[in-house]
This record gives sequence, C-alpha cells and structure tokens, in this order.
Amino acid sequence: MMINCKGQLIDLSSPKVMGILNITPDSFYDGGSYKNNRVILNKVEKMLNEGATFIDVGAYSSRPNADYVSETDELKRILPIVNLILKEFPRTLLSIDTFRSEVAKHCVEAGACMINDISAGKLDDAMLQTIANLKVPYIMMHMRGTPQNMQQKTHYDDLIKDIIFYFSERITAAKQLGIIDMIIDPGFGFAKTLEQNFKVLNQLELFKMLDKPILAGISRKSMIYKTLETSASNALNGTTALNTVALQKGASILRVHDAKEAVECVKLVEALKQITI
Repeated sequence: MMINCKGQLIDLSSPKVMGILNITPDSFYDGGSYKNNRVILNKVEKMLNEGATFIDVGAYSSRPNADYVSETDELKRILPIVNLILKEFPRTLLSIDTFRSEVAKHCVEAGACMINDISAGKLDDAMLQTIANLKVPYIMMHMRGTPQNMQQKTHYDDLIKDIIFYFSERITAAKQLGIIDMIIDPGFGFAKTLEQNFKVLNQLELFKMLDKPILAGISRKSMIYKTLETSASNALNGTTALNTVALQKGASILRVHDAKEAVECVKLVEALKQITI
C-alpha cells in the first residue's frame, strides 16, 4: 500500500487525510472563499498543521450542474496557485483535481505530485498515457457522463458490481500503459442517488478485491446534509460520522474540507484497531 510521491514513499496502510482547496467560484461548499493569495496560503498552512498529508487543488467545480470551464481558464486559475503554494511550502504533496491531461502535465511539471481525475481518463483520451509519462500516482474516480449530466445517469443493473467492473477495466487500461500507483474513489455523489451513496458506503469493503487503496470523498456532501435536513455548512458532524464508517470499511484516504477532524477520526479508528480481544 505504498505510493511514490516525488520520490517520497507514502504508506497508505495507515490512513491519510487529503485537504481540499477549491479555487473555483462555484464549488458546493466553499466556492469563492479563497479570493487572494494570503487567504489561500493561510488555508493550506492550516490544513498542513492539522495533519493533512496531501492538499488537493481544483479549479473546475465538479458538483452537479456545475458551469463548464475551458481548459485555458482552468490552467489560468490553477497554475499560479500551484506555484504559490510550492514556493511558500515546498515540501507540500500537491494533488491536482482535473480530468484534463494538459492541466495535469503542466501542474506536475510545476511540482505537483499526484493527479485526481473524476473521470478515470474517460473525459480525455490522452490522460492515461500522460499519467504513465509523468510517473505520478493516479486517483481514478467512478462517474458516468459529465458533471453537467451525471445525475441523469443513476440507473444500474447492479450498483456495486457495475462500479467494480468499471474499475477493473480502468485499472487494466492503466496497467497496460505502465501506470503503477493507482487509487480508486467510488465517487460519492457522482451519478448516484442518495440511497445509492449509502449503499456504496455500506459495502465499501467489497472494493478491496481490486487491491488498490480506496479514497473516500464524503466531506459535507448532499448524502449528509440532505439526510440530516440541513446544509453543507452544518454537515461537519455528519462528515465525521460517515468518515468513521469509511475508515472501518477500509478507506485509505479521506478527502475532506476539515483536516483536523478527519485526522482525529483516523487516530481514533486506528487506536480501536490496535485493541485485541
């Protein structure tokens, strides 16, 4: 369960936390929050100090019905931020949340160490080959369609089997190109109903058969705040509850807006695992 990030071996047999930095104006929870360099650097420093191993930077909101952003605009948004963060905190392990191979290439060349692709290479035919060339860890997520239409694509013959089949095909395609370090993300909230999200979480341990680290991205999502009849801004307690379940069912990375609470969650679940009857 080791991945190689810029020559640094990260052991995912002990779960890690990935802090989210959305530099989009329209993300579902923190859209438009980070409007200047100082605010961005303060947020990164806070997440690193709280124990986040990775920082995941995204410049294209992938929430349902999100606005389309051109590749040029995505690059204009994200590259200066990558440079800014790595100049201030050069040891940061930066993940780039993009489905575009050119964005991935430019960001890795600027010092990012991992690519987080919501489409697992299905929205850009050049992505898998680009990852193979860059030799960086690759997070592949399950989704159908695009962020603009994914919520019309929620019919499955057998939800869990279909997702596992999707990953087995994507992993095989990636392996054939020489990609070594892969992480799978079942895609909570992506082409899934509320009930389907809970079914995926309830059976998360089944994805271990793919023999890849599992990333759980549940933080403040609608499966929490709609179930609790609240809002994303009031969904931190619910996030912690479901992150605990994800860890107990085998998640190796928690992708979160709130690093401190997620790190505490990991520590407590790991302490629980150490107890022998």
